[in-house]
Amino acid sequence: MASYSDLKLGLTKLGLTDSLVIAHTSLRAFGPIEGGAETMLQILLASVRGVIMPAFTYKTMITPEVGPPNNGLTYGREQDLNKMAEPFHPDIPADPTIGFLPELLRNHYLAKRTLHPIQSFAGVNADSVLNSQTIYNPLAPIAALAEQDGWVLLLGVDHTVNTSIHYAEKLAGRRQFVRWALTRDRIVECPGFPGDSAGFNSIADDLGKAVRRVEIGDAIIQAIPLKELFGAVINRIKQDPQALLCQLEDCKRCEAIRNTKTIQ
Repeated sequence: MASYSDLKLGLTKLGLTDSLVIAHTSLRAFGPIEGGAETMLQILLASVRGVIMPAFTYKTMITPEVGPPNNGLTYGREQDLNKMAEPFHPDIPADPTIGFLPELLRNHYLAKRTLHPIQSFAGVNADSVLNSQTIYNPLAPIAALAEQDGWVLLLGVDHTVNTSIHYAEKLAGRRQFVRWALTRDRIVECPGFPGDSAGFNSIADDLGKAVRRVEIGDAIIQAIPLKELFGAVINRIKQDPQALLCQLEDCKRCEAIRNTKTIQ
């Protein structure tokens, strides 16, 4: 069992006490944790200056009958899912596919949450970062973190959940997509939706000594400075416009990117 002292010591070794971070976590990777998820969140908040996490809400999404071409989806085939869509509201839970801790953070008494109807973020002690988000630039909080020398913190997970790589793709000129979300009074068009992340682990070799690592039990924790991550992704895509794309034959978003020229 991972004890409080094990977790605290491990996170302290990363040296991020004065830093802002975007965190991604798999509690399962740590096995049983003394005190459960609440202990993990408590230690995380005590180990950094401020933290944000994705609090995305995919169940708000609507797929129309028609839309822009080469948009990484098939129109008119999601009618059953459309019927199950829920309107976004500030208290809608974060999608369970992004893990349990983001929802726990969202409910923290000090937490703030952005109001993007698909790609919201929750955070503590990171108000200025969260306030940067707009409907047109959903990943702006990641840019704001980088401006403050922020870090990505991967707690028991790999780069396939590293949302910051999506922002780096945008900086490299890689196309983004349009999606639509249901709100309480209308359907909202949401530009800036990212591509697929299944191929993101190939960036690991490019990061080199920029990564700080510690092990707690069977879990590996990685911390990567955002500016270093952005640089590695941009350089990789400039060298190979198809870098970091997945190889799944039915991935509409990666197919659309392959059909689009990258801005040089």
